[in-house]
Amino acid sequence: MQDRLEAMPLDALMAEAAALRDAAHGRVISYSRKVFIPLTKLCRDVCHYCTFAETPRPGRNAYLSPEEVLAIAHAGAAAGCTEALFTLGDKPELRWRQAREALASLGQETTISYLQAICALVLKETGLLPHANPGVISREEIAALRSVSASQGLMLESVSARLCEPGQVHHGSPDKHPEARLEVLRQAGELRVPFTTGILIGIGETRGERLEALRAIADLHARHGHIQEVIIQNFRAKPGTRRAGAAEPDLDDLLWTIAAARIVLGPEMNIQAPPNLSPGVYQKLVAAGLNDWGGVSPVTPDHVNPEAPWPHLEELAARTADAGSVLVQRLPAYPAYVLAPETWFAPTVAAAVRRMSDAEGFARGDDWSPGETRLPMLPAPRLAAADAAVTRVVERASAGTRLDAPDIIRLFAARDADQAHVTAAADTLRASVSGDVVRYVVNRNINYTNICTYRCRFCAFSKGKTHEALRGPAYDLDHAEVVRRAEEAWARGATEVCLQGGIHPDYTGATYEGICRAIREAVPGMHIHAFSPLEVTQGAATLGLSLRDYLARLKDAGLGTLPGTAAEILDDEIRAIICPDKVTTAEWLAVARTAHALGLRTTSTIMFGHVEGPPNWARHLLALRDLQAETGGFTEFVPLPFVHMEAPMYLRGQARRGPTFREALLMHSVARLTLHPHITNIQTSWVKMGPEGAKLALRAGANDLGGTLMNESISRAAGTQHGQEFPPAAMETLILAIGRRPRQRTTLYGTVPEERQRASHAAVALAPLVQTAPRRKGQHSALLPTSGQP
Repeated sequence: MQDRLEAMPLDALMAEAAALRDAAHGRVISYSRKVFIPLTKLCRDVCHYCTFAETPRPGRNAYLSPEEVLAIAHAGAAAGCTEALFTLGDKPELRWRQAREALASLGQETTISYLQAICALVLKETGLLPHANPGVISREEIAALRSVSASQGLMLESVSARLCEPGQVHHGSPDKHPEARLEVLRQAGELRVPFTTGILIGIGETRGERLEALRAIADLHARHGHIQEVIIQNFRAKPGTRRAGAAEPDLDDLLWTIAAARIVLGPEMNIQAPPNLSPGVYQKLVAAGLNDWGGVSPVTPDHVNPEAPWPHLEELAARTADAGSVLVQRLPAYPAYVLAPETWFAPTVAAAVRRMSDAEGFARGDDWSPGETRLPMLPAPRLAAADAAVTRVVERASAGTRLDAPDIIRLFAARDADQAHVTAAADTLRASVSGDVVRYVVNRNINYTNICTYRCRFCAFSKGKTHEALRGPAYDLDHAEVVRRAEEAWARGATEVCLQGGIHPDYTGATYEGICRAIREAVPGMHIHAFSPLEVTQGAATLGLSLRDYLARLKDAGLGTLPGTAAEILDDEIRAIICPDKVTTAEWLAVARTAHALGLRTTSTIMFGHVEGPPNWARHLLALRDLQAETGGFTEFVPLPFVHMEAPMYLRGQARRGPTFREALLMHSVARLTLHPHITNIQTSWVKMGPEGAKLALRAGANDLGGTLMNESISRAAGTQHGQEFPPAAMETLILAIGRRPRQRTTLYGTVPEERQRASHAAVALAPLVQTAPRRKGQHSALLPTSGQP
């Protein structure tokens, strides 16, 4: 009986397939930028259509040497590739004496053992992620390759045993028996290997046999979840082969098979058709339901199809846009696998994958990281207009409607024209809320100790009492130095001191109270912006007080507002990874809620770009929006991109290297839209974004440049290259450069007296810092004498 898919008209089949693809992949068409490394072209099989496999020739090495491989890989890395694709013949040493001799000279017993060693070498020396296509191999060999590769692949080609009979294309090729190839796919699933497979059409199979192969793949994927992509490859007749005169499948046959694969394999599957085998018909291929172009190399040819050159990447992007889609670079492993690295990769590979990926699991779209001085080039949109669904979400947000998490995730996924629309809408909303004024506060950071009992995995600032490794020795400022810095800040025009530090094991709630009283007594006009919810929670616990009673004591001691740090990601799924012993989401929100009830306003923050992603960002933003709707106590929202350079979890290979620049800008835009109308001030961090990045953030929905800081040390400890102070004149020059009006503000967004403004513009250089060495237990005074001495 004819299959339903075989009976469907092609137009109807393609429409159904495209709708399924759009539901899961939207407008993204991915590709992997790779180098093609033919480790050996010797093979024991004799497929009747293949020109890749060769026989041994005098003067030609049977295998590429390690030096030859590294030369190709380094060229690929220099060209922005992330994948090293290793293709080779099946078990040549079983057929060719020359292969056995060459392997022996390389110190290897088998082709696969050599491949494993070369993959490890390329990963270590170039950072490229290996993808191995070694043919039919054993379970042990699959496991060995998993330890050094990000993905593996084997084209199923067909499940028709008929094609192995005399006169058919796979006769004489033992590794092309369907049972052997299906067994490799099955074992790869059991070993949790992200796996590429596919079918080759036009080699004598029927459409029914194609569907049988696709359903066999679907069954294996349903069991193990490891089939990351299915390639629909059209046979190309090649001179010098037994099928040189055979008919190639026509375009309709290719389109039918792509659409059928999408329907059989479902919306989430990644369906690929090589673009170099079907030039000039990209729009039709997209219309049939594919979502990936496969590996494309700017460096090496397609050694399997050398007659078919790769499209230039700019051309591929343009033709993809013509089809209404956005070309996005991926890694050799697809996003679903990249986002679960502990499950799908060996530890060394997982670390490399994290460092090369963005928050959605694609390849990083730029080489920027927070704290770096250079900015990436921002490509102009290729698509003519934003997606209608995105515009609807933006309209609702701009009207003040509370978005749900899927809507916010959709905004964070915006690329090309969608991203431009989100950014423009956020900037328009910013203009309607705060006009063309950009505010900043003249302040000083005072980090009173870097000794901390907590071991947050992202923190490069804190240390133990005697740890003197990176970033200088431990310190614990005495009260005289804290007061000296506050007095110096006042003389330099500051209206605020921002106080934060580690959670010192000897500190109690009285310690924090004493710091406030000391500053208020010495500099009564200074606004004290101090103590994160973590410090407040710890201080209250040490005194046996409720949050309300302890915050009231701090307010009486001079505390003016609280920084909304220690939030990181307000999602306990992520907090369990990055700061498992820190306050929970509920505890952080409880401190903010209690402070607001006492008239103590707070800022709000997010630290993003490490192990979390858009779903976690959405939960965080909604938690802040909902609390602000309840209390109205947040003064601003501050996106803080994760600075990775010295962060312990990055150095251990457990985090990404901060958000991409696209993600950093989008955080400002999406926050503006999501938090509207409740949080009206979106601040950009010049320390993380850099001055030039801050300019772009101010055009993407932000309206505030934060503080001049005077002594920024937390981000500097993590590795940011930006300065420790951004004085008022520089702030105002930056603001004027983008056509906005600068205005100094107080912590609570009030007007700054003229005297303060004049002092800030006439500030002299800072005196050298005194980092007081740690004191013995019991020397921490709860309250400071009026003399200002400890």
